[in-house]
Amino acid sequence: MAKQTVRLEPVTKEDVGRIRDWLNDDEVAQRWFGRYSYGNPAHLGYHPDRIVSASDDEWERAFNDPEHRIFSLHTEGGEHIGEIHVAIEEALGDGQLSVLIGCKDLWQHGYGTAGAEAVLEACFGEWGLYRVWVDVPEYNKAARTMFEHLGFVHEGTLRKSRPHEGARYDSVVMGILASEYSAHEHSDTAHVV
Repeated sequence: MAKQTVRLEPVTKEDVGRIRDWLNDDEVAQRWFGRYSYGNPAHLGYHPDRIVSASDDEWERAFNDPEHRIFSLHTEGGEHIGEIHVAIEEALGDGQLSVLIGCKDLWQHGYGTAGAEAVLEACFGEWGLYRVWVDVPEYNKAARTMFEHLGFVHEGTLRKSRPHEGARYDSVVMGILASEYSAHEHSDTAHVV
């Protein structure tokens, strides 16, 4: 598979409308954060249903919050295909990364990897984070494989933390340190000849 090229763009109201629609699909919602106990799709940083009609001030607070870096993910051709979110804990120098590809026909085509690589460059290069971590439900094996490929390592397991299809599942916490990212990037470069 050819390496994909993506762009991280500011979020627009049209993008949020697509995110809302994508998350109404159970399969997409389960790959993102699942659903709250009351049934709505979970989302960090903002509520897609509410922010679509938000005032300018509310929009500004949601999308210019230094603790929540949120980007729309676009193909090189400009198609909006997902969202990238980094929830930053500045005091700890770390961030929780989330990647959503909303277009199901583009799953397993390298767009999530390309988006994660783009935002990791910002996390460690531009924002100076020490550590980035992800929380992956055990049933999302594709995401776990992707993050392993990017150099993330297993740090722990959250027991039965994810409700899914009438049962509860473990989720895996994986992380990568700035030094590991730098070494991983250099090892990737060394193998490209």
